[in-house]
Amino acid sequence: MTGLTDAERATFQRKIKTPQQLREMLGGCPREKKVIMCHGTFDLVHPGHIRHLIYAKSKASVLVTSLTGDQHISKANFRPFVPQMLRAMNLAALEIVDYVVIDENATPIENLKIIQPDYFAKGYEYNKGGMHPKTKEEFDALASFGGEILFTPGDIVYSSSRIIDSEPPDLAADKLHVLMAAENVSFNDLHKAIDSFKGAKIHVVGDTIVDSYTYCTLIGGNTKTPTFSLKYEEQVDFVGGAGVVAKHMKMAGADVHFTTVLGEDALKDFVLKDLKEYGVHCEAIIDPTRPTTQKNLFTAGGYRMLKVDKLDNRPISDRVLDHFTSSIRGSKSDAIIFSDFRHGIFNPQTIPPLTSAIPAGPLRIADSQVASRWGNILEFQGFDLITPNEREARFALGDQDSTVRPLALELYKRANCKYLILKMGQRGLITYRAPNPEVRSFFTVDPFTDKVVDAVGAGDALLSYATLALRVTGNPVIASILGTLAACLACERDGNHPIDPADVHKRLNHVEKLIRYE
Repeated sequence: MTGLTDAERATFQRKIKTPQQLREMLGGCPREKKVIMCHGTFDLVHPGHIRHLIYAKSKASVLVTSLTGDQHISKANFRPFVPQMLRAMNLAALEIVDYVVIDENATPIENLKIIQPDYFAKGYEYNKGGMHPKTKEEFDALASFGGEILFTPGDIVYSSSRIIDSEPPDLAADKLHVLMAAENVSFNDLHKAIDSFKGAKIHVVGDTIVDSYTYCTLIGGNTKTPTFSLKYEEQVDFVGGAGVVAKHMKMAGADVHFTTVLGEDALKDFVLKDLKEYGVHCEAIIDPTRPTTQKNLFTAGGYRMLKVDKLDNRPISDRVLDHFTSSIRGSKSDAIIFSDFRHGIFNPQTIPPLTSAIPAGPLRIADSQVASRWGNILEFQGFDLITPNEREARFALGDQDSTVRPLALELYKRANCKYLILKMGQRGLITYRAPNPEVRSFFTVDPFTDKVVDAVGAGDALLSYATLALRVTGNPVIASILGTLAACLACERDGNHPIDPADVHKRLNHVEKLIRYE
């Protein structure tokens, strides 16, 4: 549905009605012009759907197509693939479809009673081997006003889930366009938000990690033991972890204060020098009993061979904890971010006093990248925004089976947060918020990555830009879109580099051209 004029879009949207509107327009049974209704998910409109709709239209004068709302679809992971308004517009664009209804109920029973179609068309598979109990409920609802069920003939059952799982189509631009239209967000709003980052006061609290990339050449292997022989070429170090979150925000124009703990070693000096060069005010608490955390990745021929970590995950001492709480309590920032990598600062004993130290007023943000260690995003209760990934959500809830949408909803409820952005890797993100008559409870944003080179640090870029956007606009949609674009840019470069807002502006312009088919 991209590349349409406003008039063309309005033509399709005029077909999309509420059940109450259709009842007023069509009247109840009996009526002169027969009405037939079809119902389904229609996540991808495939040949099986078209055959079904053509048959239904041949049996009546008016074809009403009802589709299941997003919140009731959980039969496969990452579904629905196409959001409900875009699915509705896809159906409305079909000439044989007269009207489209988005069903906000779990079953079509309620809308059948309101619209009162003369016929309700079902696929032949629903009558194979006897009537299903749910179909019997629909049969009884129709019988109450004199309607009938018709089973459409056919011998091929197409599966939208199978098509999506095998090779999902790229609908990122279409889905973003529909989301922005529904939320009244323009590209100008997104550009203005980025320009408004300048001067925002941000306090980042968390674990510093030095991400080292050691580049080697594979020169052979030991014939007696499974040992690779590598020739050292060079090592490149990056300030990562909570440190790169601070750098992202400073690069974006914010005034950043960073509180962390470092060891008494050469890596400490590297970190302090790097952060100073970027303009980050670093309040480093030196603990000579622990090393500055380093994660060294060895690569050869483009392959990641081995990662060697130098760290000490012991909880910070009471002395260091007092220093942290004092720093947080005296913060004059617009937002305070807890960037947790579970390397000593955050644990079940320290999180309560650290959280209690946050003064009233600033946004409270938490990101806990702890899926491979003993940590839990649910330890951060009552925050304005949390940004875990799917694996961390499953770890926190002890749930490996639920599909993503109900998983995210459960985490959102149990974290008692205002907003949840759940990162889904190459599938983008899903954001939850409290619904009201104007907005839905959740929405998704697909990624716009040209080519993934190195996914390390993408979550930090998302956290940074989403926080700044939420701070300056208060809009979770703008925060999710800008966070996604920053994460995409981070994936396209090797190493942990802060994202330049000029590059986000460029990517926004590229996405707008995609939407306009330019």
